[in-house]
Amino acid sequence: MTTRADGRGLAGLAALLADPTRAEFCLALLDGRAWTAGELARRAGVAASTASDHLTRLVRGGLLAEERQGRHRYVRLADPSVAQLLEDLTARAPAPATSPRTLRAASAGAALAYARTCYDHLAGRLGVLLHDALLARGVLDRAGGLALTPAGMSWLAEMGVPVEPLRAARRPLVRDCLDWTERRPHLAGALGAALCGRFLDLGWTARGTGRAVRLTPAGRDGLAAALALDPALLAPPASRDTGPARA
Repeated sequence: MTTRADGRGLAGLAALLADPTRAEFCLALLDGRAWTAGELARRAGVAASTASDHLTRLVRGGLLAEERQGRHRYVRLADPSVAQLLEDLTARAPAPATSPRTLRAASAGAALAYARTCYDHLAGRLGVLLHDALLARGVLDRAGGLALTPAGMSWLAEMGVPVEPLRAARRPLVRDCLDWTERRPHLAGALGAALCGRFLDLGWTARGTGRAVRLTPAGRDGLAAALALDPALLAPPASRDTGPARA
């Protein structure tokens, strides 16, 4: 019985992501939602037939899962471990050689860098701030590896996040995930997903375009109070004028 991949298997997995179109599909699906083949085709600027061929390879390779509803084909990342793989690889990829050419592109990039979803948990500058604040407040501890503390369980109860269902989940409760823009860890695992969902339910965060997430005024005040932070630390960086936008 084979217990680990050999060189050929690893090369096959790498080949799935070696095509720019397939890589673009996977990055889009890091928002944690299911997309149709047509939506992904438009995102990558390819024909529907081309998108279908690429998606079939990704599904067969185990990176994506698909669902069919009527004539529509929906795809999503196969599981959280695929999201972790993609985020880790993205963090090690070289930065773009050129700066965004339009103000709109620069603004979109800044929004993603500030806050976004990494599959089902918060990433970007806001995600890293959350990770660090939970450690500083004693909700998490690193003494024997990243873990939830007894004080953290009380804090979660105050936040309205039940712990026992998270412990029963078929994934780690807490886990570091290397952030590709900050190059530092943000919080993943069942707890990272639960907090992301709770902030959305409370109206502290709201989905933006694509993977981008906005921190609302209520969220700024709520997170600052819950994490004993200066609200100014949670503000997104001021956008800089990059000159006239180019079409």
